[in-house]
This record gives sequence, C-alpha cells and structure tokens, in this order.
Amino acid sequence: MSVHFEERSGVVPCKTPWGSWYQTMEEVFIEVQVPPGTSAKEVKCRLGSRDIELQVRGKEVFKGRLFDVTVSDEATWTLEDKCLIRIVLMKTNREAGNCWSSLLEGEYCANAWVRDQMQRKLTLERFQRENPGFDFSGAEISGNFAGGGPDFSSLQK
Repeated sequence: MSVHFEERSGVVPCKTPWGSWYQTMEEVFIEVQVPPGTSAKEVKCRLGSRDIELQVRGKEVFKGRLFDVTVSDEATWTLEDKCLIRIVLMKTNREAGNCWSSLLEGEYCANAWVRDQMQRKLTLERFQRENPGFDFSGAEISGNFAGGGPDFSSLQK
C-alpha cells in the first residue's frame, strides 16, 4: 500500500553529507552516494535491529545506534549503477506516530521543518490506509497531525 502512496505523493528526504534518508510508516530508506565505479566487494554494510554500519572502500560512511528498533532480518542493501547504495530498514513500530526525528541517535537529525513534513506525510499515509477508497496523495494537512494525527477509531461508522 505505501509504495503506491509514495509513488503518487513523493517523499520528504532528510539531506546528509553522504546522501539522504526518508521514511514511510513501515520503512526507513537510506540513499548513499558513493564514488562512481564502486563494486559490491568494496562495500561493508552491517544491518542490526538497533545498529548500522556502512563502509565504502575502507572508509566509514556512518556507524551508530539507530533512532528506533528495526527488523534486522528484513533489512536489505543494494548497490545501484555502481554509484548509489540504497538501504531499506523495516520499522518494528509501524504506527503513523512513530516518526523518526533522526537516522541515528543524535546524528543525521531532521530539522524542524523536515520533521514536520515527515510527520504530515506519515499522517496522510495513515489516512490513506484507513480509507482505501480515497486518494490522499495530493492532500494538505493542518492542525493536529503530531503523533500520527487524531484518533478516529472510537467513532462509529
């Protein structure tokens, strides 16, 4: 479901010195620009449930404790066109209110505006899941969207 929503509505990236990261309700995506011609043998990527490490050509790109817990056996990385590493982490907490404010604890933090846009996006994604007959991909949201937005679960249908 989120793939189609993301295709229609775009992503809210958090820029970093090495590339960017962004998130959906279910996943965190990391895109790392590497020197052209990089081979998979030159990449060392360790993906744990709380820790991550990436080295390219013997140089550390990043290493540390993730902002929140992920499902380590569902994490993947790929090298695309010998110039981009794409890492996909599956969140264990897949609620709209679980908006990561940084990739690692205290590092690669989203500024206030980016975090606000990320949270709006996750809230709209939640609305899309709860109302599959509607298209929220171009919607704007204001008001109470922090923490995943208002809880309508107690309302009768």
